[in-house]
Amino acid sequence: MARAPHPFRLPLDAGGSLTRQLRREWRAGPLHHLLIGRPSTDGLAIRPRDLRPADAAAGERLLAGEFSFGGERIEVGRGGDPWRRALPSRRFAVALHSFDWTRDLIAAGEAGQREALRLWLEWRAVFGRYNEFAWSGEALERRVFNLAACAAALAPLVSEAEGAAFVADLARQARHLLGDPGDPGRAAERATAAALVGAALNGKAGETLRSQALPRLERLLPAAVLRDGVHASRSPERGLELLFDLLALDDGLSQLGAPAPVEVSRAVDRLSAATRFFTLADGRLAAFQGGEPGETSRIAAALALDAAEQPPPKSVPYGGYHRLEGRGLQIIADAGEIASPLGGGVACAQAGTLLVLCDGRRLITGSAWSASADADPALRGPFGGSCLALGFANPAAAQTTAERQESPDAVWLESSHDGWRLLGFDCTRRLFLDTVAGELRGEDVLTPVGRPREPVRYAIRFHLAPDVAAQLSADGKSALLRPVGGHGWRLRGDSAAAELSPAIAFEAGEAKAAQVLTLFGLATSADGARVRWKLSRDEG
Repeated sequence: MARAPHPFRLPLDAGGSLTRQLRREWRAGPLHHLLIGRPSTDGLAIRPRDLRPADAAAGERLLAGEFSFGGERIEVGRGGDPWRRALPSRRFAVALHSFDWTRDLIAAGEAGQREALRLWLEWRAVFGRYNEFAWSGEALERRVFNLAACAAALAPLVSEAEGAAFVADLARQARHLLGDPGDPGRAAERATAAALVGAALNGKAGETLRSQALPRLERLLPAAVLRDGVHASRSPERGLELLFDLLALDDGLSQLGAPAPVEVSRAVDRLSAATRFFTLADGRLAAFQGGEPGETSRIAAALALDAAEQPPPKSVPYGGYHRLEGRGLQIIADAGEIASPLGGGVACAQAGTLLVLCDGRRLITGSAWSASADADPALRGPFGGSCLALGFANPAAAQTTAERQESPDAVWLESSHDGWRLLGFDCTRRLFLDTVAGELRGEDVLTPVGRPREPVRYAIRFHLAPDVAAQLSADGKSALLRPVGGHGWRLRGDSAAAELSPAIAFEAGEAKAAQVLTLFGLATSADGARVRWKLSRDEG
């Protein structure tokens, strides 16, 4: 039998190890597929439910044959085949093979449900046997979860033979998923998807999967979810998505009459608390560490079952974020540790970066890089954050210390790190929110350390939200910032120079035109540098 085609071609990994090659050959071999086919399946025991909201309009576009992910699209026509054609990118291929779009198709009514079934049958004909891309990584993980979540909606439409094949395929992929090494940072997500299938399947097939996946998930969750509920990646969006997955699993186990493991319930409570912390006045998330703001309906759906009535916490100390609020201003500041942007995962080296809402509208964004988009990797460093950068370098991995003080009319936050020591400086960012005057004052300080060095150019960037109009003053000392439909705000600084330049921000993986305001100057080994700036309501 001919192997299914790869959705795109990649260069061979010249440095691939013998172990990885043997693993690939084993996973493609007949014995492995015999093993993941047992025990045999006997239908569905429950109706798994995913609380993520569906988009019926997107489902109608899919019915017309338009597949669009992260600003890239293909059109195959109504009833067309997306599986046997070249795709725009690896990222697009992962989105296509994840079947996340089935939720939107099903929301388009019976025609959408039948189209989802047809597309699964077509996928099975091409990729039903092992394929290195389609049967590994995030594509496999999300497909297993999404097929389990849509199984009940498709059940009335399938023949007895198709239904048996669907359930058997779902079980095979879930068992295969349990052995997929994948990204270590997504191990909890993989275990959750496999456990959901275990809850969904009837009889011994389900019991066996649950007995394997649930203990693994219990071991993984304490590392994946920090004690304050922040996802280990420090991405608010990643935390939201894991929360959705765990809510689906918790509901599925409840339908079985089986209580969720303690670690699952604890993780749901913690992730819900962190999601409340990161949800801002516009109903969207703070965007940091590769995450995006998300849609308001999505965040509201995740929090619908959260019974907590208290206001969000002022900080999440394990995650390293602080929330400052007062008189029309809402700020989230990242005072967490610096991770290398050159390593795996989605870590961004943007120490001290901040996000600012004014009167409920986004003015300054926390990060210009998105893990959901084909974005410039340089944006994972300080160039892509609303923070200070030195030269064209990334800071070294380092711990960040933070100190916070509050009074009835002010909040003060100071964070420091030594990630720039290779360039001869320690860095401190001080924020002072005057809750009476409704203004934010900042100070960025570079303190010389070590032997004398050549002066280094610093750049303090403020990435503006896509709908913010900006105008630099004639003397270059301030800029007027005005969100669409909102009041004007003025940012003043005492740096040597300032400029406005084009930038981008990402929403749903798609690049939006924006601007970045940058304060420039030189840091010397004699004096370092100190830049003061202030954001206040424009009275002009």
